[in-house]
Amino acid sequence: MSNTLIYDGKKDFMEILLHPDAGEQEKYAADELRRYLELISGIPFDVVTAKGKRNVFAIGRACQLFIQTEKDLGHDGFCLKSVGDNLCIYGGKRGVIYAVYEFLERIGCRFFTHDCEKIPTYDMLALPRFDEKQVPVLEYRAHNYWMYNEHTRFAVKSRLNALANIREKHGGHIEYVWFVHSFETLLPPEIYAKEHPEYYALVRGKRPTKSGRFQLCLTNPDVLQVSIDRVREALRANPEKTIISISQNDWKGNCQCSSCAALDKKEGSPAGAMIYFVNAIAEALEEEFPEVVFDTLAYMYTRQVPKYARPRHNVCVRLCSIEACFLHSFESCDDYRRAMVMPNGDKKMFIDDLRDWGKVCGRMYIWDYTTCFAHYPTPHPNWRVLQPNMQAFVRNNVKGVFEQACGASKGSVDLNELRAYIISKLLWNADTDVDRHIKEFTDYYYGDAGVYIRQYINLLCDNAEKANCHVGFNDNPTHSFLNKDKLDEYEAVFDKAEAAVQGDALRLFRVAKARLALRYVRMKRKAMYKKIYDRDEINKFFSDWVGFGLTRIDEWVRWETTHKALLRDKWRGIELYEHWSDEGPDEY
Repeated sequence: MSNTLIYDGKKDFMEILLHPDAGEQEKYAADELRRYLELISGIPFDVVTAKGKRNVFAIGRACQLFIQTEKDLGHDGFCLKSVGDNLCIYGGKRGVIYAVYEFLERIGCRFFTHDCEKIPTYDMLALPRFDEKQVPVLEYRAHNYWMYNEHTRFAVKSRLNALANIREKHGGHIEYVWFVHSFETLLPPEIYAKEHPEYYALVRGKRPTKSGRFQLCLTNPDVLQVSIDRVREALRANPEKTIISISQNDWKGNCQCSSCAALDKKEGSPAGAMIYFVNAIAEALEEEFPEVVFDTLAYMYTRQVPKYARPRHNVCVRLCSIEACFLHSFESCDDYRRAMVMPNGDKKMFIDDLRDWGKVCGRMYIWDYTTCFAHYPTPHPNWRVLQPNMQAFVRNNVKGVFEQACGASKGSVDLNELRAYIISKLLWNADTDVDRHIKEFTDYYYGDAGVYIRQYINLLCDNAEKANCHVGFNDNPTHSFLNKDKLDEYEAVFDKAEAAVQGDALRLFRVAKARLALRYVRMKRKAMYKKIYDRDEINKFFSDWVGFGLTRIDEWVRWETTHKALLRDKWRGIELYEHWSDEGPDEY
């Protein structure tokens, strides 16, 4: 049975073949294949560097014994090719590893979370035949759910290639020198502001320089020269990194000096000054750093495409969807209250800017939003727009996507594990079968409760759509699909979910954790609307929150501050501070 991998509980014929000079990524790919085949079969598989009489899984350069390998795969693309009764598995430095996981998924493995994998066992397994090539459309794929950054080998299994600090032996990752909102780093006010206040944006007659709350005067030639020198210095200090962000601070107030104002008027958008500025830096440094991409933001006041300025070939524009509705797809939302107002008074929706940048930008990345940052636990009904939005990105020439998610250091609720899994699949293939992935995940991760988790997701989305509302990235839990009657409906579904897994401690734990989302909203709405502070309910919630190993409830403050705000009739802990970033990191 030459095409049978496992026969009658025994290894039939195959070994894992490496080239004698295999690189560290090829060796890792081979060892992962060995490990999972041994889990599946319960029998040893050998990794060899010379072909014997047995047929083989050829990994990486070893495939050249059988075929002429393709060269246009980049770092992430891969091929699976059956050659007789051998299987060739090869690709780029990440792609060769992705190819192994693709093969394992084809024979039934699933990598749902860092601590939940489905590994089948077989007494009989025929080796599928392959003639497959995959090269992802998105060269940059990232989100910031905590488990992928803390468990980077899982990020590799999920085919993410940015943000997570992935070791080189595991394929490495795309790494920024500076990552967005970098004007603070580019021209630090503590170095330049005293002697050169003219370097900073003129806003209503003043030049603010408070940390993080300023912009630069982009038409000042001295600002440009200092910036070129600063960027050159940063790139020389980080020769292994291939992308640097030259981008506005997370603040308003673009420069209104006469020169900047005239350029804004000519271009019809403050993005014009930004593109000219970044282009000039990219041109000045291209000869010394030919592989580096110079990245900037199309964010808030720079979101609209300028009339004339166009990004150079080595400039990337990262468009941000922060104003958008996340209940409706970008292409279908009709909430013009969320539109950006152009200097001429015209209103433009996010989808308009996406299409416009896609026509003029050779390398466009996206910064998208996938949760409620003000209240991480709040049920976020974006399940039905994740795929159409990703497909819209791909249709409009996007080459990279960062899905900003719950960044709490130990995760959160609102089915984050499932959402992270689906987003990872979409980042690799925008046309993937999302319904199948949701079913597979929920049936295994939640066991017999899986059917009720899917029922809850559909009920949540149905109620939100019937409410004819629009949901932003930072909303308080005030929408009608979260009122008491609707919460009661969701709780009834969770009652069934918990009942279904009473004999399964692990799945019961996961269902109860997911249910914290409803408990939070119910508690918060009672306090804010009815001024009902049930101490037992409140203390039990926060005790359970910590007991499930969770940290932040709000992006910017610790859970203790969220509790403090609750007792003071405030929706968010940031209301206790002058600025939303003032509290600082978690303390343990």
